[in-house]
Amino acid sequence: MAAAGPFIQNVKVSFTEVSTSPGVETIKFLDASSCLIELFDILGSTAFAPVKSDLSGNIAKLQKRYDAAPEQSKTLQELVLAERAEKKKEATEGLVWLLRGLDFTARGLRHNLENKTEELAVSFQHAYDGTLKQHHNFVVKGIFSVALKATPYRKDFYPKVGADGDIKEWLEALEKNVTILQTFYETTPETKF
Repeated sequence: MAAAGPFIQNVKVSFTEVSTSPGVETIKFLDASSCLIELFDILGSTAFAPVKSDLSGNIAKLQKRYDAAPEQSKTLQELVLAERAEKKKEATEGLVWLLRGLDFTARGLRHNLENKTEELAVSFQHAYDGTLKQHHNFVVKGIFSVALKATPYRKDFYPKVGADGDIKEWLEALEKNVTILQTFYETTPETKF
């Protein structure tokens, strides 16, 4: 059960706390990602259960890899490179899918914050079209379609999330983490699978 008060005030680990130098700090990033999943509870629809499950499953893959090799996994970049050196890819793929889910969430929120009269369903559809849709089959696209139509009205959503400034700070940190890791995947040949 979620704590009383806005989501942003109750986040145990925020993306603002994740160190990104010399790489993205694994444990804090996983903790912040786990906290983000609670945002889907505010969206309210049970249709988001598969999204939450997917994010949680990918976090679990990365946590498992970290637990197996903590010294080689202090940053997510180190974790991926160490796993790939062993010719493995479970955590590497898990991070790719986690990033896609986080990017979808960040883009949906960003689009909605920048379009003050637009409802969440429209903003998240825009984000879905630009992030996850190309990776989903017909069945999953249908699940997302139902979930997106079930998003709450912005007037009901934002009071549960938090103050504009707090949301923007959290969102900017999320976007920074996602961009750093996406760039890592795009520019590092060893990460291809």
